[in-house]
Amino acid sequence: MKKLSHLLKSAVVVLVALLIMVSGSGMVSAEEFTVGMTVQDLSNQIWADAASEIEKLVEADGGEFTAVDCSSNAAKQVTQIENFIASDVDALIVHPAEKNSVEAPLKRAMDKGIKVFSWDEKLENSHLNWVIDNYELGKVIGKHAAKWINEKHDGEAKVGVLNYPQIEILLQRGKGIADAINEHAPDAKIVAKSSAINPVEGVAKTETFLQAHPDMKVIAAIGGGGAIGANEAVKASGKLTEDFGIFAADATDQELEAMANNEANRMSVLITGDAEKMAEIIYGYLQKMMAGEEVPKVVYRELIPVTRDNLDEHYNTGSK
Repeated sequence: MKKLSHLLKSAVVVLVALLIMVSGSGMVSAEEFTVGMTVQDLSNQIWADAASEIEKLVEADGGEFTAVDCSSNAAKQVTQIENFIASDVDALIVHPAEKNSVEAPLKRAMDKGIKVFSWDEKLENSHLNWVIDNYELGKVIGKHAAKWINEKHDGEAKVGVLNYPQIEILLQRGKGIADAINEHAPDAKIVAKSSAINPVEGVAKTETFLQAHPDMKVIAAIGGGGAIGANEAVKASGKLTEDFGIFAADATDQELEAMANNEANRMSVLITGDAEKMAEIIYGYLQKMMAGEEVPKVVYRELIPVTRDNLDEHYNTGSK
């Protein structure tokens, strides 16, 4: 018994020593990590839902997660990044409002050992850039809008574009939309453009479109926020007909529900997958980064057009 007692005491001593070594090595334990996230606009369903799903994954592993909204204000976002640096987060997810503004504070973050994940922008001062070919995404939206114009309107229709040129990547997406419509439906006319990134803006800008061009039949939007608002405005104005089409990206639940109900949303590009899928991918990379593993500098996201034809694959109408 004395020998067994001695062995047990020795084992405890070794275990304590190992724990001290690990805690002093700078390694992040499952219960001692924090993740910060700053995005342009948390009224956007995609960013809000993804943040919520990431929070679940982080907290399930014993970590802490904080998401903040910069309201597309670059100066505000820089302050948020500086606050995250001051609070010693282990990882930082940034959806830049303006890429040049965040480079300097993110360099300070990296110099401090914080792992930086850039969402939708190729940054120099980041460990991983999770990006979209935004011009190509715009062309996918524009091609589907053009197909609708050719099939429903014999190639001629007035088109409104909800863009967001304030942000470079969305400027490129808007260019892709216009180029694809002009290429594939050359007799169609883009008669109005205005910026909209959330449903409130989408409603207001679409109301203006329809007042100025009551015979407008097609709207192409850079994102689901504007597209959701556009659909509501079309319905409220009594313009919802079988040949009215809204085409966008994000494939939000609201867009897909409208699609299922045969409302004006006719196609939206699903980027990567739903919020749960995006969160799994983002958190998977964060885990690798915090563990010191190598990750690619640039990762391109998958583009999946969703229409009534493949809606059942991406939207469970029975559970909504």
